Amino acid sequence: MNTNSLETYAINKNKIKINFVNSSLELTILTPEIIRVFQNRGEHTNSYAIEGNKAIDTKFKVEKKNDYLEIKTSKLIIKVHHDEKIDVYDAEENPLIIDYRGSRIPIDRQIDSSQQKLAESEGHEVVTSRRKNVHYYELVKELADDEQFYGLGDKTGFLNKRHYAYENWNTDNPEPHVESFTRLYKSVPFLIGLKKNHPYGIFFDNTYHSYFDLGKESNKYYYIAADNGNIDYYIIGGRDLKEIVKNYTYLTGKTPLPQKWTLGYQQSRWGYSISAEKVEEIVTKMRKYHLPCDAIHLDIDYMDGYRVFTWRTDTYDDPRKFIDKLHKLGFHVITIIDPGVKKDDSYQIYQEGIKKGYFVKAPNGQVYVNKVWPGDAVYPDFGREAVRKWWSENCKFLVDVGVDGIWDDMNEPASFNGEIPKDIIFNDEEKESTHAKMHNVYGHNMAKATYYGLKNLTGKRPFVITRAAYAGTQKYSTVWTGDNQSLWVHLQMMIPQLCNLGMSGFAFAGTDIGGFGADTTPELLTRWIEAALFSPLLRNHAAMGTRSQEPWIFGEPTLSIYRKYLHLRYHFIPYLYDLFAQENKTGLPIMRPLVLNYPTDPAVKNMNDEYMVGTNIVVAPIVEEGKKWRAVYLPEGEWIDFWNNVTYSGNNTILVSAPIDRLPLFIKKNTILPWGEVKEHISTRPDEKMTFRVFGERGKYTHYQDNGTDFGYQKGEYNLYEINVDGHKVTINLKKHGYEPNYQRIEIRTTNEKMNFIYKDRKYIQVN
Repeated sequence: MNTNSLETYAINKNKIKINFVNSSLELTILTPEIIRVFQNRGEHTNSYAIEGNKAIDTKFKVEKKNDYLEIKTSKLIIKVHHDEKIDVYDAEENPLIIDYRGSRIPIDRQIDSSQQKLAESEGHEVVTSRRKNVHYYELVKELADDEQFYGLGDKTGFLNKRHYAYENWNTDNPEPHVESFTRLYKSVPFLIGLKKNHPYGIFFDNTYHSYFDLGKESNKYYYIAADNGNIDYYIIGGRDLKEIVKNYTYLTGKTPLPQKWTLGYQQSRWGYSISAEKVEEIVTKMRKYHLPCDAIHLDIDYMDGYRVFTWRTDTYDDPRKFIDKLHKLGFHVITIIDPGVKKDDSYQIYQEGIKKGYFVKAPNGQVYVNKVWPGDAVYPDFGREAVRKWWSENCKFLVDVGVDGIWDDMNEPASFNGEIPKDIIFNDEEKESTHAKMHNVYGHNMAKATYYGLKNLTGKRPFVITRAAYAGTQKYSTVWTGDNQSLWVHLQMMIPQLCNLGMSGFAFAGTDIGGFGADTTPELLTRWIEAALFSPLLRNHAAMGTRSQEPWIFGEPTLSIYRKYLHLRYHFIPYLYDLFAQENKTGLPIMRPLVLNYPTDPAVKNMNDEYMVGTNIVVAPIVEEGKKWRAVYLPEGEWIDFWNNVTYSGNNTILVSAPIDRLPLFIKKNTILPWGEVKEHISTRPDEKMTFRVFGERGKYTHYQDNGTDFGYQKGEYNLYEINVDGHKVTINLKKHGYEPNYQRIEIRTTNEKMNFIYKDRKYIQVN
């Protein structure tokens, strides 16, 4: 007997309220491909991921059938059954998300209580076969035999998340990250599914501790659960995986166009910033060895006793003069800041925060104190707009001394004196809430505050890096995968991590090249710079106490190979910048798994050791020690080996030689790419010339140009160049001319010749 049958429904504009005997659901039609499912369970509703009204005028039909209610847009069909069961189909009635009608069955672990005690006596954590995780609520969905899962940010493990279970609870765990880790620093509850080649997305907008079991417990179902909160998720449709990503980033925001220099190489190490002399030694060697580099990062050592928004004076005479000196050498300076504010009655930031009530409190009303780098520390309540504004304004200290970007760290938030209790009082905007609800968006709100601080103070596109994040943080910050280690398995994991981050909206992401913890080797460092060559954030970073891993440390041939790939990176920067200009409109990532571009190709659905750059470059790095050859799968089409111009047919696996100085790299035939000049750093002066390389006999390409620094492009201050090549026939059209100066010379380089063009009488004329 059905105890919660569907009774009535009512339509109010784009909302459909469905009443059951014991409950109700609300479906909101935002677009033909995005539908929100909501059930109020008494929680204050406020999305940190979605800003503004995303609803557009959308036609839909609602019809009561015999045993369900059907909601139909031009792209999706939703069937709401009794007992709140919801089934989702695409417009052709292919099943996408189907509620499971059975009961969950715990994993059979073949152990009883007596065996459990024996195992636990040696330190094993054991779950018996009689136990299953029971949550505040669960969304349990049918699992098809061929269903694949992607997204969820940078969880550990492999590209395809099928058969694994994960948690969303931002966690600072310094142990080596392995595939058994269920949680890291970020919570991005966006799941992409591919069922019989039909794609869908589920964005589970719940900031509490949440869980995604993607077929680990059973091959019959997957489930999403949370410890608290309303039922609040978004069904996302689309013709292919790209449209799912586009629709998700429409909802939660796209990565903004970065300053161009941020695509250059960046050098970092915990310990550099202990003194001005040490930093200057590093930057001097970067130039001495002709290693292109655009930024140096200063870790916690530059601060006065780890007090945020201060600068030590014992090993720095004048921070402003120090940074000016680095600027003259072509280096930008990035400084770290942490949320933990030192408890110090003589410290202005602490005094002001206490006076204004800006720090989180214990249930008894006292300011909550834990420990981080400065010792006893308190935490700004970033859930409040006033606190974010205060933090933004404090960024002025760093901007005034010349800092070019800010690196937000330890913002899970990390705590050294045990975990912050879940009942500590954090604000959800102006409503009092708890750490349990606000934990996963703490880093998000800190990044947002930092972003607006830099934007308001400089007028430039802010460069913010954050370790902790939530869905939507991509609007404010670059991210990296956190404290990895100098391990081959971490090099291997970089590719699926960055690819899933890209599909989860984070187009600007990277990993610590060479590994943060442990000691790297010459081979590992070399293979890492090769593998990471096209990651948007290209930063070498290491922990204090590990062996040095600057490019010159291991001598030759490591130094020359490293230099070779930094040069190659700078050649490709105009192309990466073009991809960011496109991403700013589409939300599609720069670094992509092959399945994003070829979703119906069965060979790429579980591919972990190759990636693509945009749509026309396949990168197949060596990620295993000692390997000199590897199999490379090339998808549909014809592909040209970047190094020797040999053409290969796609849908095919080839064996490729890859000695220590060779990164297997393939360009799709008949592709045109902009080819930048190698420089020590990216200049603020506009380029007078641009080269375009043609891989094949013909091609068409649109190239983007602006000042690379501010927001003028949003007012139309940019140029678009349309390049057409067909054999010896070349046309160059300045399709949009909104930025001065445009290129005065353009060179077209094919396999056999170079053609030069000059700008004269508002057009490009060939001169050879």
